[in-house]
Amino acid sequence: MNREPVENPRVIKSIRSVVETLDNEIEEIAKLIRDHINNNPDLKHKSDLLRTIPGVGDVTIEAVLSEVNGFEKFTSAAQVVSYIGLSPREKSSGSSVRGKAHICKTGNRRLRKVLFMPAMVAIQRNPAVKALYDRLKAKSKNGFIIACACMRKLMHIIFGVIKSNQPFDPCLHLIKG
Repeated sequence: MNREPVENPRVIKSIRSVVETLDNEIEEIAKLIRDHINNNPDLKHKSDLLRTIPGVGDVTIEAVLSEVNGFEKFTSAAQVVSYIGLSPREKSSGSSVRGKAHICKTGNRRLRKVLFMPAMVAIQRNPAVKALYDRLKAKSKNGFIIACACMRKLMHIIFGVIKSNQPFDPCLHLIKG
């Protein structure tokens, strides 16, 4: 689509044809994924549970169910967060070099990418994530740190909903005090 502003009408027609073909393929694959989830009772149940979480939509559900296999190999949310690469990592070298902590990014890049927008929506619609956002904003943390913390919180919620086999309950995820 970036190549479309060219002068030659034949080139424009060719580019539009390729884009249309790719859009059709993407739609067909998305439909196959939805059909697979809807035809598998276990995946359908997990999908229905994840839909109860404010901020989590179809793309996030499909990515989580496919990338982490329903959390079957994970025993804690911390393991999942580490697998995704959202766990904090301190930068230090001996006793003299101390840097700011950042996320390790050694994990699943696709899930990190998929979780960003749902975390931004969850800040507005999910009371548990909104409370975390407000606390970090009050401490004058920067936007990226807040976004990563909200992504981490959202993954903890997703893990908890799947492992407990219960729909999202905001009262369980709010930190009191």
